Amino acid sequence: MFDIGMQELIVIFIVALLVFGPKRLPELGKTIGRGIAELKRSMEGVKEQIQSEIDSTEIHKLNLDIINKEEKTEMVSLEPKGATYNYPAEKEVKEIKEETNTNG
Repeated sequence: MFDIGMQELIVIFIVALLVFGPKRLPELGKTIGRGIAELKRSMEGVKEQIQSEIDSTEIHKLNLDIINKEEKTEMVSLEPKGATYNYPAEKEVKEIKEETNTNG
């Protein structure tokens, strides 16, 4: 995250020790640590919430795609669902397909 080396950390620690003193420095470290931990937890919560929203949006889009495909299929089909009709040409088409399958 920050490109801080060991020497920079030592300088920061010495400056903090001089500014805050040896009695308040441990308390300040705890407070900063707790603040960073709370920030990380809240960032994880936001990240999870965003991911769940993305997932629910993708699921919603997939459901809409499925519904649209079903509607298009129903619009193309003029026959009611489950209806079976015997067309005179249907038998001839099957015979021709069988002949081409056996010959080819």
